[in-house]
Amino acid sequence: MREFKGQTLSWGWKDAVIELILHRAPGNEIGSVTLEELEKFAAVLDDLSRESHALIMHSSVPAGFCAGADLRELFERSQQMKREEAIRSVRDFLERIHAVFNKIDASPLTTIAAVHGVTFGGGFELALICDLIVADKMTRFCFPELRLGLIPGFGGIPRLKRDLGNAVVRDLLLTGRSFNATKAQQIGLVSQLVAEGEALRAARATAVQMGKFDRRTSAAAKQFVKPIPHEELCREIDIFCDLFAQPAVEAGLRKFVESTDALPYLP
Repeated sequence: MREFKGQTLSWGWKDAVIELILHRAPGNEIGSVTLEELEKFAAVLDDLSRESHALIMHSSVPAGFCAGADLRELFERSQQMKREEAIRSVRDFLERIHAVFNKIDASPLTTIAAVHGVTFGGGFELALICDLIVADKMTRFCFPELRLGLIPGFGGIPRLKRDLGNAVVRDLLLTGRSFNATKAQQIGLVSQLVAEGEALRAARATAVQMGKFDRRTSAAAKQFVKPIPHEELCREIDIFCDLFAQPAVEAGLRKFVESTDALPYLP
């Protein structure tokens, strides 16, 4: 299936490049529907990869690439369940999204996230599964989960440690502050920094350049330099679920849901 248009995302294929487009307003929040559509994409990725050399992820939503998990859905679903049932539901969601992210992370394709604006929480984690991040100058990266009493749960900590090291993880995770695109490039998170609105164009140009190389060589190089940190990813899910059971998380989610402040939820 070379083309798909869903409620929250779409994908298409042209000139051996796959493009996955997020289009759920206001901020591409990742909830149950987005997860189901990501699973559909993961299911056809092997077939698409046979005729492709690159994958580009981007957003058509003005606010940014992705504001993270759908916290409203998470809160409302948890309120309808007993605590033990809610924790099982959260674990199931995390295991499913880890499976999708790991599938894309391990793909033999060269993957590029073309990001702009808000790239927070789960959206930041989605960008981190890609081999390269191309960001326009208005992009901001953040793990705001700490203020909810949580840690990132979509694999962000192990992947950021893999790519940049523990010092950057501690800064983002423990302070909850955001990085602008310039800072992100300085620390090695962003491979290309471009003018506002130019991330997708730059990503497409990069994908064209990649098409000049032997696919088997690129895939072998990627497998060598980008191992999947499976053990740490499993441990992250355990820690997230342990924290989710604490009263501070329910209070933090309730505060977020009932807030009248402008969204997305900026630090």
